[in-house]
Amino acid sequence: MSREAFEAAHAGGCIDTATGIPKSREEMFEFYEFIRKQTRDAESKAGEGGLEFPAGYMFKDPVHIEADELGDPVEFLLGEMDRHGITKVITNVDDGGNGARAVRDYPDRFAAGIGVDPNEGMEAVRRIQRIADEFDLKSVGAFPAGLYPQVAVNDKKFYPIYAKCVELDITFATTIGVPGPRIPFAPQDVAHIDEVCWFFPDLRFVMRHGAEPWADLAVKLMLKWPNLYYSTTAFAPKHYPEDVIKYANTRGADKIIWSGYFPAGLTYDRIFAELPDVPFRDHVWPKFLRENAIKAFKLDE
Repeated sequence: MSREAFEAAHAGGCIDTATGIPKSREEMFEFYEFIRKQTRDAESKAGEGGLEFPAGYMFKDPVHIEADELGDPVEFLLGEMDRHGITKVITNVDDGGNGARAVRDYPDRFAAGIGVDPNEGMEAVRRIQRIADEFDLKSVGAFPAGLYPQVAVNDKKFYPIYAKCVELDITFATTIGVPGPRIPFAPQDVAHIDEVCWFFPDLRFVMRHGAEPWADLAVKLMLKWPNLYYSTTAFAPKHYPEDVIKYANTRGADKIIWSGYFPAGLTYDRIFAELPDVPFRDHVWPKFLRENAIKAFKLDE
């Protein structure tokens, strides 16, 4: 468990499997309207008390980028990646805007992902196919608690999406556990995953956002299901669950994936300042920072 092992692995490059194209503070506020519309408390509705980012109360220093410092968002993100030794990220190409431009202009640095809403029925399935026809799609993601109406991970509305991911050999990734925004957590109960992995054994399924307070159950399910993975999105390294660290150091070295989730919540500066202090064994670091992402998302490296 040495800092030297982290530094050697870091020098080989990191991959972030859930990165957003940066937006200005005003743009971020507008972006999160889809969450605010289902919140009920006054602070969340108004974006006050640190809640211009709906989970802002959870972060000591959330990312805030002013419009005059952003410039070209893709170039801004590339600069952050270069500063921190990040060789590739997966970013959403949903809107055909900056994310799509990044993947087209820098295919060696950006891979394509999309978000899905199973409330759209077969249109969601058709959209996966359309995007896959245009891009080398690597990730289909969802925020079950943030959907409107909410949809549980094991709800049959998701089943056509899971089937499409298996058909196209694309990884599915979802937030899981209690969400940060002040909305109900029931759709993201970790126990729901068991049924999905049983019914779709060929589906590569990646848990995001901590799985708390069921991190121990997440570990148990990863022991059980070969294609189930865990990524560290939205968590500062000093807050990684102990069960996950212990699992990575023992039987789970091939299952735990680093992800920073920039710019939604944490700066890369904070993440990489704290990472060397995570008590991973030496052999875990290259898998955690890079190799497991390549395997789980079938990235071209």
